[in-house]
Amino acid sequence: MAGRSRSGDRDDNVTVSFGAKFARSDQFKMVFREGMALVEAAATYLDGDGRKEARKLKPPHSLAYATESMRLTTRLMQLASWLLIRRAVSEGELTPEQAVEEQRKIKLPMMGSDQPSRELGHLPARLRELVEQSVKLQERVIRLDQMLRHEAVPPADADSPLKSQLSRLRAAFGKEAE
Repeated sequence: MAGRSRSGDRDDNVTVSFGAKFARSDQFKMVFREGMALVEAAATYLDGDGRKEARKLKPPHSLAYATESMRLTTRLMQLASWLLIRRAVSEGELTPEQAVEEQRKIKLPMMGSDQPSRELGHLPARLRELVEQSVKLQERVIRLDQMLRHEAVPPADADSPLKSQLSRLRAAFGKEAE
């Protein structure tokens, strides 16, 4: 991405990091707050009304409730971990390299692969809402993660051994070496 130099002239050697810019943005702060609020809402529900509602369920719905609540908790912990790592980078607590290493420990699924059970429709409405909200948040985080990972891949025209060899050939033989 091209930028402008201090003098206002176009500077084609300036790149803007989406990840660094995003992590400091109001949009990230909003996603972060939304994610943490969802974690809190799920914990409050599962420890309170959710327990009461789960006791009223009969098999196989009670098993589906246990499965979905466990999946919800796992999904939200992974999302919270991802969000906390991104925030730590923006606040200078982690380097981008350390963040990549930490994010390897987080198992975000492939987009659309984390589907709720067929029994979800028979479960309490609040659990269904929390599952739906968490899946939507997960999809947003997966898209962001993919963009950030793509950014971490060096561009095709980045310095490489082949590029340096071609430069040497051009210097030795002129433009004919291309």
